[in-house]
Amino acid sequence: MEMSKNAMNCNRINGVGAASQNTTPRSQNPTKSKELLRVIIRYRSSLLTALLFAFASVSPGCGHSAPPAAASAEKKGPAPTMPVPVPENRDADDTARFLAGMPGNPGSPFADLEKNEAWTDHRARLDSAWHNLDGTLIAGLHEFAKAELSDAALRDAIVYYPFSGPDALYATACFPNNATYVLVALEPSGTLPSLKQLSRKQDLAAYLRATRDTMGSVLGRSFFITREMDRQFRGQVTDGLLLPILEVLVRRHNTILGFRYTRLDDDGRLIERDLSYKPRTPYGDKGLQIAYRNDEDQSVHQMYYLTINLDDEHLKTNPQFVKYSAGLKGAVTLLKATSYMTHRDEFSVIRGLILANSQAVLQDDSGIPFHFFSPDAWKVQLYGEYTRPYGSFRYLIQSDLQKAYQDPAARPLPFRIGYGYGKVNSNLQLARRTAQTAAQSRPTN
Repeated sequence: MEMSKNAMNCNRINGVGAASQNTTPRSQNPTKSKELLRVIIRYRSSLLTALLFAFASVSPGCGHSAPPAAASAEKKGPAPTMPVPVPENRDADDTARFLAGMPGNPGSPFADLEKNEAWTDHRARLDSAWHNLDGTLIAGLHEFAKAELSDAALRDAIVYYPFSGPDALYATACFPNNATYVLVALEPSGTLPSLKQLSRKQDLAAYLRATRDTMGSVLGRSFFITREMDRQFRGQVTDGLLLPILEVLVRRHNTILGFRYTRLDDDGRLIERDLSYKPRTPYGDKGLQIAYRNDEDQSVHQMYYLTINLDDEHLKTNPQFVKYSAGLKGAVTLLKATSYMTHRDEFSVIRGLILANSQAVLQDDSGIPFHFFSPDAWKVQLYGEYTRPYGSFRYLIQSDLQKAYQDPAARPLPFRIGYGYGKVNSNLQLARRTAQTAAQSRPTN
């Protein structure tokens, strides 16, 4: 993204099966046996009550048709996961498919609107754009991911994507099998419009055209442009990034199972957010959690988005996010088209958090400067070609990276991505911690 900008295993109950089995030798004392039996009965009764309460707490629907619980009843859990699954509700999937130009599933409330000539034109244009992208960038990313990013340590990690904007495409194409994705950027998280709201659009063709335009940069350039997002995602077309993220996910052959509004509490834990929540700051660490299922292998994934200003001035007064970041230990971090933010002194905090908590960093040259990956702590594999930054960033030359690319060990890159997309050759770097300094590679859910 240009300029400053979990299948969740949280229902896993470790040890319940073992705890429910009495492995202590049977007592020969009848009195003790009766006492033990009463203890077991009380334990099972308590366990059943707890399980029934847990079921009742997650059974209501989610989405705009059923607002989340009030802040006083917000449920807490360790970062980055939520303690209970997202309640299933088809509203987000139906809306996403309509706006992404995809026919609705049986029973879709948008069936009548899909007969509108404006929508059929919208679908045809998006079908063409996604077909072209599938045959170029996405095909290249799939080839690259299969060859370079498919080992278990990377596949089992949380995928962390600062400065992401709504770019769910890059994260899921590079790491399609990972259970959890965390996107962080400056733009607001947004809300889900209802069928009634969309039906009231006086000029549906103009609205769909504007929605299509919000995807133009990622479909045509492989990244989102900040000045365009400022004109599109702050109430002009949508009120945030929920819709473009959902649109990408359904176009990537996924079904949205549900979503919830989230925020960080004072301890840096994700909690459910009521839409009436008023943050103490303009950003408020507000976010989203989206649960989706891959249509091909039926695997379930979680994608989180947080609205965070990542410059030093804001992070130094945001201990909640810094604490949350500690829960990302062992993550795989993505950095692409960042406007070279982490090259700047005023982004030293987020740079330090990435270096401290990541087991691997996949980035282009706009990510963390090459000299921060010291050979005693990191092993870096280079891909593509690097001469100098493209366009307005051409003065940010990394001479040490230029020298490193002279090594014949640099591998080819089967696609172009990032700044200068389609005009100049691209580069990626995969930095992985050496065995002696490796962070834990598996997140704790």
